[in-house]
Amino acid sequence: MDAIIILLALVAGLIFRRFNYPPLLGYLLAGFAAHEIGVGNIDVITVLADIGILLLLFTIGLKLNIRQLAAPYVWGAASLHMIIAVLLTAPVIMAAGYWMPALEFTESVSVWALAFALSFSSTVFAVKIFDERGESAALHASIAIGILIIQDLFAVGYLVFTAEKSIEPTAVILLALPLIRPLLLYLQRVSGHGELLVLFGVVAALGAAELFELFNLKGGLGALLFGILLGNSERSNELYKNLLNLKDLFLIGFFLQIGYYGLPSIEMLIVAFTLALLVFIRPVIYYFLLVAFKVRSRTAFLSGIALFNYSEFGLIVAAIAVSNGILSTEWLTTLALAVSISFFISTPFNTRVHSLFSKNHQYLERFERKERLEQEKIPSIGNAKIIVLGLGRVGYGAYMALDEKFKGMVIGIDEQQSVIDEYREQGINCICADANDYEFWNQSHLEDCDKIFVCLSNHKENMYIVNLAREMGYKNVLAVVSQFTDEQKELEEHGCISFNLFAEAGHGFADHVLTELQSK
Repeated sequence: MDAIIILLALVAGLIFRRFNYPPLLGYLLAGFAAHEIGVGNIDVITVLADIGILLLLFTIGLKLNIRQLAAPYVWGAASLHMIIAVLLTAPVIMAAGYWMPALEFTESVSVWALAFALSFSSTVFAVKIFDERGESAALHASIAIGILIIQDLFAVGYLVFTAEKSIEPTAVILLALPLIRPLLLYLQRVSGHGELLVLFGVVAALGAAELFELFNLKGGLGALLFGILLGNSERSNELYKNLLNLKDLFLIGFFLQIGYYGLPSIEMLIVAFTLALLVFIRPVIYYFLLVAFKVRSRTAFLSGIALFNYSEFGLIVAAIAVSNGILSTEWLTTLALAVSISFFISTPFNTRVHSLFSKNHQYLERFERKERLEQEKIPSIGNAKIIVLGLGRVGYGAYMALDEKFKGMVIGIDEQQSVIDEYREQGINCICADANDYEFWNQSHLEDCDKIFVCLSNHKENMYIVNLAREMGYKNVLAVVSQFTDEQKELEEHGCISFNLFAEAGHGFADHVLTELQSK
């Protein structure tokens, strides 16, 4: 792989980061630039992209709650949106094929294949956006990821149905995969906590893909299922965190790869922009579908915006259609550009999604149903005066220390119901809520509390909570954890007490040892 393309990706990523845009947009431009100047080996980049997608699906599986997919608001919204999107997109595609000879269709099935490919949203984009905002465990993220997985399953079904090779009859033995879960968990456990655990995750993801390919099944499906087998276990969260940066590094190859489809003609450019403009309809459809399923306005809005764009999986579906002679290569290039443009369109909306909802919530909430899902009801903090936001390792430790000193005045808040259920069994006073939620702050009157401890690991999310607290008029003690000096400085500039986890770890360790020695 040419060093120049790595440099292009770095420079472009830094430029977009400077203007508060995700660096993945820079990687897209770097791919187009590299293709035009003739650098980079597309075969190597494709391999990197494929590994990135497999690791992405594997990590999604690690975090996936199967019961979440069974919820009507997930599979119902995914299915209905796909039908609506196909019906709305097909006429535009037909018109483009009629008016532009280069994009003419030879058979009607081509129109529906392309409309189907354009009905998906990007899993890669949504997961990266949620990771960057620190919202991967939030309900709106779970709904969006669930919808994306349903879409991916539809795509896998299409790929299986249109495959030149039929599924091997012996593939039935894959139904016995749950039986090897104990073995996988054992291997995960004995891999320790270092690079061997990362290697185990990579082998599991790539090995699962190879196994499924042997039976003429999509490798990505195997990576996803193996992730599910390893999920909800003692070490699954650690494995997930260890694979995050490695997955993101390989996914750079995916965004670079899109640029290698080449630049289109003027005709194709017009069609690509027209198709890209259709993405503005997508979050609207998702919003009204989710609200109809009793989802709160805020959750529906955040989920819909995350599903704003077209999908990399759509390119895979279109590529299969091209190889089967259903679509022309010109349409694949046009689709690749439409996908790229949709990323550029959706990024500013996702970057400002919380402020967009805050400014428009009174209008949007008019469409809410009076009856809400049980998990969407705003919980009460009771008489608590000290709030701990985030019950990870740091938050849990903070809660225990505070509860010992201020008995009955402390409450913990986390966005994962499974975490809340586990801690409630231990007698911990805690509730499930999203710390970013304006309505939760408003109804719970958090601005009247004496102290708020923000113990989340994502700095962007911490800063949003700080700004929300100030907006709500909170003037008491606001303590926030940080990991780096620049983060600590920014928090202190906003009037917070900031605890640098890395810098203060040694001090805390020494205090702990001295306390233990005094007690003996």
